[in-house]
Amino acid sequence: MANDREVLREIWDGKLPVRFMLHDEEVHDLQAPEPYYLMVPRLSYFPLVWDKVRKHFSKHVHPDKQESEMWLDFNGTPLRWHYPVGLLFDLYAYDTQLPWSLTVHFDKFPEDEIIHCASRDVVKSHFMSTIKEADALKHRSQVISIMQEKEHTQLWLGLQNDKFDQFWAVNKKLMDTSSNEGEFKHIPFRLYTTDDAPFVQKLIKPYNEDKQQKVLSNLIQEIYPSNYDKMKVIIHGIDIPLDTPIQWLSEHLSYPDNFLHFCVVSNP
Repeated sequence: MANDREVLREIWDGKLPVRFMLHDEEVHDLQAPEPYYLMVPRLSYFPLVWDKVRKHFSKHVHPDKQESEMWLDFNGTPLRWHYPVGLLFDLYAYDTQLPWSLTVHFDKFPEDEIIHCASRDVVKSHFMSTIKEADALKHRSQVISIMQEKEHTQLWLGLQNDKFDQFWAVNKKLMDTSSNEGEFKHIPFRLYTTDDAPFVQKLIKPYNEDKQQKVLSNLIQEIYPSNYDKMKVIIHGIDIPLDTPIQWLSEHLSYPDNFLHFCVVSNP
């Protein structure tokens, strides 16, 4: 079970300064509204802060569009709201100067690039579905299936309200390894590249047949056999050493959905 509480807390407290700006073509006033600045938790999802952003900008768009579904882009790339905020930044803006400048839209929803998000219930459904998938990989679904509904709700409210203790009081059960010889069955991870290709996900065990811990370079080698040693792995904005055990990474650097979401770039 995850036991480096200071690491868990440091990751949880990570935030990004974001500058939201309304798209020029959607400004209905004579003058564009001021940008809206917000510190957004890296572990969260953008729809969980949209209420504040919508309140600031909706009165400046055409009345017919004020209740339309809002979406964001960065340098013309629509942002997938179901990716955690920190992952989106690492994927598209890792070398970008802060604050991170995003464009707000109330019109021309990119149907082919983003799934709809009508309410926070959609975010909750996605979040819980991913947690269940992660537990299936780690514990064959044996943990999440015996949790009470109120514990599922506590996980969600802990994330939604940015409450570390509330979330980890339940999530520690999902990180428990005592029933499986100190390890997970498989490591829940998704690997992303900056070319916007679909993420990679494979069944990878945390130990090899000789019961030796696998490290990050072993995982990367299983996906990129020819040039794994030239890869740089970014998680939570951190360049992770390739000799880090993947079991430890899964316990301590996973996002709240219990997946390791990391970006891989080739070192020059």
